[in-house]
Amino acid sequence: MKGSKHELGRVVIARLKYDSELVRSITELARERGIKNATFTVIGAVKRAKLGYYDQKRHEYRSFSLETPHELVSCIGNISLKEGETFAHLHGVFADEEGNTKAGHVIEATVFAAELYLQELVGPELVRKYDEITGLSLWEI
Repeated sequence: MKGSKHELGRVVIARLKYDSELVRSITELARERGIKNATFTVIGAVKRAKLGYYDQKRHEYRSFSLETPHELVSCIGNISLKEGETFAHLHGVFADEEGNTKAGHVIEATVFAAELYLQELVGPELVRKYDEITGLSLWEI
């Protein structure tokens, strides 16, 4: 296993705007602040969401939608660079009104209310490159 050393940088606390798109909002916030490497968490609620599951045999994402309001029980992710651009990668757990959960790679979600805690990582740039074995864009370390 290869790794790189990073120091903790700035902490950004933000409330994401009502009706904004979750992934785009986090990406834009990082880009505007000049943050190229970070980890983050989000809690809140969404009006709807599109999640994905990576099919390891076909090397493609399969998606499914949550068309009703859900709590965003847990969302973790990171910021890195992909093709020279700021890239936010999110996974989330969503609960319906009865507490039933769905989870996966967050492709998009419409914010009802969301609170973000983002921790910048200072050090070598984390850059995503296409990996032949998995078919994913993974960190090149």
